[in-house]
Amino acid sequence: MKAKQVVKRFYESDIAKDVNLMDFFHENCELKWNSSKGYKAIDFQGMEEMLHGIQKSYHSFKYRVSHLLEEDNTVTARYTVYATTIERPEKEDALAHFISIWEVKDGKLYKGFEISQLADTSAESLNSYTEIKV
Repeated sequence: MKAKQVVKRFYESDIAKDVNLMDFFHENCELKWNSSKGYKAIDFQGMEEMLHGIQKSYHSFKYRVSHLLEEDNTVTARYTVYATTIERPEKEDALAHFISIWEVKDGKLYKGFEISQLADTSAESLNSYTEIKV
């Protein structure tokens, strides 16, 4: 499977509901994430803990991808995360905008670099992240 297909399948998941999410990650995966709250380096175990935390807190947690670019085994994605909380499952909110770069190894997400910022809920901002078919 091509790297772009691996990354696309991951971003098509509903993180809050998919119990097999860790199957997407290489056992030696690393994610280096710069967010509006600071820098984090996350390994396989940290990724598992983070995903379990999302599953406890959210009714749904989905990615809407606007760009997905591939070069060799590296894929760059631009997307917005939308979620519904357990307390308010009827209201979906944009949480954050991301740009991620993933190296795929052995058909799994191996090395990731991510930049995010909290979602700007203005119509102009959200329209710039309209989901496209990739």
